[in-house]
Amino acid sequence: MSTTLFVPEKEKVNVDEKNYDADTKSSLDDDSIPELGTPHSSSATERTVGLARLWRKNKVDLDAIATQPSVFDNPVTLEVYRPPPVFENAHRFDPLARWTWREENSVIRKIDFRIMIWAFIMFFSLEMDRSNLSQANTDNFLGDLKLNTNDFNLGNILFKLSFLLAELPSQLVSKRVGPDVWIPCQMVLWSIVSMSQFWLNGRGTFLACRCLLGFLQGGFIPDIVLYLSYFYTKNELPLRLAIFWVSNYTADLCSAFLAAGILKLRGVHGKAGWRYLFLLEGGFTLAIGLLSFALMPPGPTQTKAWYRPKGWFTEREEVIMVNRVLRDDPSKSGMHNREGLTVKMIWESVKDWRMWPIYILGLTHLIPVGPPQTYLTLSLRNLGFTTIQTNLLSIPSIVLGMIGLVTMTIVSEVVNSRVGATIVLQFWALPLLITLYTFTSETSQWVYFAVVTLIAGYPYVHPIQVAWASRNSYSVRTRTISASVYNICVQISGIISANIYRADDKPLYKRGNRDLIAICSMNFILYIGTFFFYRTLNRKRDQKWKEMTTQEQQKYLETTTDEGNQRLDFRFAY
Repeated sequence: MSTTLFVPEKEKVNVDEKNYDADTKSSLDDDSIPELGTPHSSSATERTVGLARLWRKNKVDLDAIATQPSVFDNPVTLEVYRPPPVFENAHRFDPLARWTWREENSVIRKIDFRIMIWAFIMFFSLEMDRSNLSQANTDNFLGDLKLNTNDFNLGNILFKLSFLLAELPSQLVSKRVGPDVWIPCQMVLWSIVSMSQFWLNGRGTFLACRCLLGFLQGGFIPDIVLYLSYFYTKNELPLRLAIFWVSNYTADLCSAFLAAGILKLRGVHGKAGWRYLFLLEGGFTLAIGLLSFALMPPGPTQTKAWYRPKGWFTEREEVIMVNRVLRDDPSKSGMHNREGLTVKMIWESVKDWRMWPIYILGLTHLIPVGPPQTYLTLSLRNLGFTTIQTNLLSIPSIVLGMIGLVTMTIVSEVVNSRVGATIVLQFWALPLLITLYTFTSETSQWVYFAVVTLIAGYPYVHPIQVAWASRNSYSVRTRTISASVYNICVQISGIISANIYRADDKPLYKRGNRDLIAICSMNFILYIGTFFFYRTLNRKRDQKWKEMTTQEQQKYLETTTDEGNQRLDFRFAY
């Protein structure tokens, strides 16, 4: 159930890499291929090698060759997939490069430290500015601005609408100027808007700020996902994205604790506590945004700058980074990291019907848990809990969600199934929603708290589906657009969610919960349908490929005009 690429078999000969000259490295022949690492031939090994390496439990010899077989080991497919000269890392591409597990592990740790940790911090600041409205609600935010629940819903709708409208334009800008430039610019701009919420004075300014925040934050997530794909293989990316999204929960957790203190400033200089919350957390994001200009290199071989003359990686480390990623996915050399997209490229990617099932899942999978999670703090306040109690009572759901996120990401790789791991969310939500629907006005507030906390602490499978979309795109162009389209679907999902709980249905939201149960039931059908959709595509391609002779297969590889996931030698993950 994983993505595969046909690799023509070829005899491997042991050769001392140190004896190669430049001419030898420019091409391959039957006698020039040095020893490769042992392929992950068993499914169990292939599924767990990335995770085992993370906790250093693997039994492999660290000084053994780690370089895995790929299309670059055959003279025919080498020329088919050779990176073009315009590729920013082409000068480090070497089909004869070999490295050990010890070297690869060292490089991965360095990437995690230099790239992943800062991506985590940037997303942490995004979530602080995106979710602090929930904490503001515990400090009479709506009452101070003379807003009602429907105004709050409208603000969420406008935020998500602006967010999704900015997704594709933001990706186009990022692809042209580079995420290392565009992402810091986004952060600085939205932090200024976030800080300006200190001066909100009514419905108009509230809605205007929600629109601006959504528009300026839109595109950030797909930009980061594409950026991380420059450094990680397809088996490493899901777990990194899980860690990336853990920053969401970490930000919510920290925000809950910070809000418990900051909101006590209510009355200082005659201002509400929520005003200081927006001001201080927005100021934090501004600092992170300014630092990001210096701490986001354009790519693996572009870490040198006037303030960093030696760069972050040695030449040897750059060779390992570039070749390990290209061996895993040769399509990643298809575009320069500052090459823009044309209208034709965008249209070709959007009309790729093979990606539509994942987009549909992005549209529907979070709806069943969205309203209860969004209304968690408001519901707790309506139940009579104080501001401090409400913020502290939101913490268990955050911790539970964090655990579920990491657990299901690991499960998805270990069992090698995207559908099997992501459908768990629906199994989690359905019985809890049915229980919530049975509640009456006589139900204990603590029972209500327990059930809603479990719903809000659902296993967050969104990162798995983001990595799934990236893996099934199989080209930089499609990956760029698919990340935006998928995230647009998720934002539309948020708009739908924001309209399910209505003021005339409060406080038990019977009608809304009935709708959530129906949508959750529908999602089971969609996941099962997606499983059979991709399995059928793969089986048809397997059949076509096996019916071709070796000569016909090589001719196809040399002459085909099929691109990305349209290629006959590509297999979809499901």
